[in-house]
Amino acid sequence: MNFWDVHGIVFLIAIAFFPRLTMFVVGTVFSFGILGWLGFIFAPHLVVAILATSIYWHTNPFLCIVAWIVALMGTWSESKIVNKTE
Repeated sequence: MNFWDVHGIVFLIAIAFFPRLTMFVVGTVFSFGILGWLGFIFAPHLVVAILATSIYWHTNPFLCIVAWIVALMGTWSESKIVNKTE
Protein backbone atom coordinates (compact mmCIF):
# COMPACT_ATOMS: atom_id res chain seq x y z
CA MET A 1 0.00 0.00 0.00
CA ASN A 2 1.36 3.43 -0.95
CA PHE A 3 0.87 6.34 1.47
CA TRP A 4 -0.04 8.79 -1.29
CA ASP A 5 -2.79 6.50 -2.60
CA VAL A 6 -4.54 6.66 0.78
CA HIS A 7 -3.60 10.05 2.26
CA GLY A 8 -2.65 13.52 1.13
CA ILE A 9 -0.40 16.37 2.19
CA VAL A 10 -3.02 17.80 4.58
CA PHE A 11 -3.09 14.53 6.53
CA LEU A 12 0.70 14.43 6.60
CA ILE A 13 0.93 17.93 8.06
CA ALA A 14 -1.88 17.25 10.55
CA ILE A 15 -0.33 14.01 11.82
CA ALA A 16 3.07 15.70 12.21
CA PHE A 17 1.85 18.74 14.15
CA PHE A 18 -1.32 17.46 15.84
CA PRO A 19 -0.87 13.70 16.30
CA ARG A 20 -3.38 13.28 19.14
CA LEU A 21 -6.15 15.16 17.41
CA THR A 22 -5.51 13.48 14.07
CA MET A 23 -5.36 9.98 15.55
CA PHE A 24 -8.58 10.65 17.44
CA VAL A 25 -10.41 11.98 14.36
CA VAL A 26 -9.17 9.21 12.07
CA GLY A 27 -10.01 6.53 14.63
CA THR A 28 -6.56 5.01 15.08
CA VAL A 29 -6.99 5.10 18.84
CA PHE A 30 -10.08 2.91 18.71
CA SER A 31 -8.47 0.29 16.43
CA PHE A 32 -5.62 -0.71 18.73
CA GLY A 33 -7.33 -1.07 22.11
CA ILE A 34 -5.44 -0.35 25.29
CA LEU A 35 -2.07 0.00 23.51
CA GLY A 36 -3.59 2.59 21.19
CA TRP A 37 -4.91 4.58 24.13
CA LEU A 38 -1.63 4.39 26.04
CA GLY A 39 0.26 5.56 22.99
CA PHE A 40 -2.30 8.28 22.41
CA ILE A 41 -1.83 9.57 25.95
CA PHE A 42 1.91 9.18 26.50
CA ALA A 43 3.72 9.13 23.14
CA PRO A 44 1.55 9.95 20.13
CA HIS A 45 4.49 10.85 17.88
CA LEU A 46 6.07 7.46 18.49
CA VAL A 47 2.80 5.65 17.78
CA VAL A 48 2.54 7.47 14.46
CA ALA A 49 6.11 6.47 13.56
CA ILE A 50 5.53 2.84 14.54
CA LEU A 51 2.33 2.62 12.51
CA ALA A 52 3.92 4.35 9.52
CA THR A 53 6.88 1.99 9.59
CA SER A 54 4.76 -1.13 9.93
CA ILE A 55 2.41 -0.16 7.10
CA TYR A 56 4.41 1.91 4.59
CA TRP A 57 8.06 0.80 4.96
CA HIS A 58 8.08 -1.33 1.81
CA THR A 59 6.56 1.34 -0.43
CA ASN A 60 7.95 4.56 1.06
CA PRO A 61 10.94 4.15 3.39
CA PHE A 62 11.89 7.84 3.13
CA LEU A 63 8.53 8.83 4.58
CA CYS A 64 9.06 6.37 7.45
CA ILE A 65 12.50 7.77 8.22
CA VAL A 66 11.05 11.28 8.27
CA ALA A 67 8.27 10.04 10.56
CA TRP A 68 10.86 8.74 13.03
CA ILE A 69 12.80 12.01 12.92
CA VAL A 70 9.61 14.00 13.56
CA ALA A 71 8.61 11.55 16.31
CA LEU A 72 11.90 11.82 18.15
CA MET A 73 12.03 15.60 17.77
CA GLY A 74 8.39 15.95 18.86
CA THR A 75 8.81 13.74 21.90
CA TRP A 76 12.06 15.50 22.85
CA SER A 77 10.56 18.97 22.51
CA GLU A 78 7.46 18.03 24.52
CA SER A 79 9.57 16.66 27.35
CA LYS A 80 11.80 19.74 27.27
CA ILE A 81 8.76 22.03 27.56
CA VAL A 82 7.33 19.99 30.43
CA ASN A 83 10.65 20.03 32.29
CA LYS A 84 10.98 23.79 31.78
CA THR A 85 7.57 24.52 33.29
CA GLU A 86 8.23 22.51 36.47
